[in-house]
Amino acid sequence: MAYAISDDCIMCGACAAECPVSAITEGDGKYVIDADTCIECGACAGTCPVGAPAQA
Repeated sequence: MAYAISDDCIMCGACAAECPVSAITEGDGKYVIDADTCIECGACAGTCPVGAPAQA
């Protein structure tokens, strides 16, 4: 199950920098994860200061 970013996102970009497959991009008010590209590694969740990325 791919990860998704909740509305708790503070737009810091930490998750995007850690994603090994570049599945995370800046969206409208929060970062978004492309579910088709996500490899479910959890790197984004491990680096987020507010815990916004989680398995969908």
